[in-house]
Amino acid sequence: MELGNFSVSLAVKDIEASKLFYEKLGFTVFAGNQSQNWLIMKNGDHAIGLFQGMFEKNILTFNPGWNSEAQQLSEFTDVRELQRQLKDRGVTPIVEADESSKGPASFMIVDPDGNTILLDQHV
Repeated sequence: MELGNFSVSLAVKDIEASKLFYEKLGFTVFAGNQSQNWLIMKNGDHAIGLFQGMFEKNILTFNPGWNSEAQQLSEFTDVRELQRQLKDRGVTPIVEADESSKGPASFMIVDPDGNTILLDQHV
């Protein structure tokens, strides 16, 4: 099962302080809008998202259809197919993608320890 690009979405209290901290670790802003309280930062192939006031807990994020540069892949497993496969394996989404739709969609699951996992397809 290929889930796509991986990043960690961090629920931060102060986006400026978090940005400055992660810059010290070698991350640079890759995408986002700080005035809207969200940034995507990269260090090589590693990506983190900083999100202030958007959700309560950190989220593991996978982006089907994207490589590590947020560029569309020519071939990938659609998020709705991933959702079907996981349901067949006994994983119940807490938020489901509309299986009759096409293009961008997302769904969310929770692991046994309460960590939220977002599968978010933008293409």
